[in-house]
Amino acid sequence: MKQLRLKVLTGLFLVAGILSWGAARLWDAVGTLPSVPLAAPIVLAVIAVVLTATALSIRARLKAQRERRTGAKGVEPLMAARAVVFGQASALVAALVAGMYGGTGVFLLGSLDIPARRDQALYAAFAVAAGIAVIAAAFFLERVCKLPEDDEENRSPAA
Repeated sequence: MKQLRLKVLTGLFLVAGILSWGAARLWDAVGTLPSVPLAAPIVLAVIAVVLTATALSIRARLKAQRERRTGAKGVEPLMAARAVVFGQASALVAALVAGMYGGTGVFLLGSLDIPARRDQALYAAFAVAAGIAVIAAAFFLERVCKLPEDDEENRSPAA
């Protein structure tokens, strides 16, 4: 399984933001711009909390297992792999969604004097912040579930 790459997530964020900004300009010129839902930052924040809680739980179980505590539950490799895949998928979707709301938010910055548009810009900013939190939680989960490197692979051959 490949690790998340910050460059890929940044690229997705920027492309989605630029396309969303352009679409918002076009949509506003043709008709009424669709609103940014209040649920967008809430859903992203919930996903970030779930990813963080999963990472903390796995980390605590691994620590208990390393310390050989009696009654410590081990971490099943398949469960850890599923958690990492969930984190990676969430990070990719969060980068796209945050970029989309970021582009819309940048477009809305031009009309902050209108109360409804100011509220929409605020929701978009919260959605971007929550998307960044999802990405950070996914990186944390991936770091927690990473297997230690094999010592024999890292050693240079004896001369």
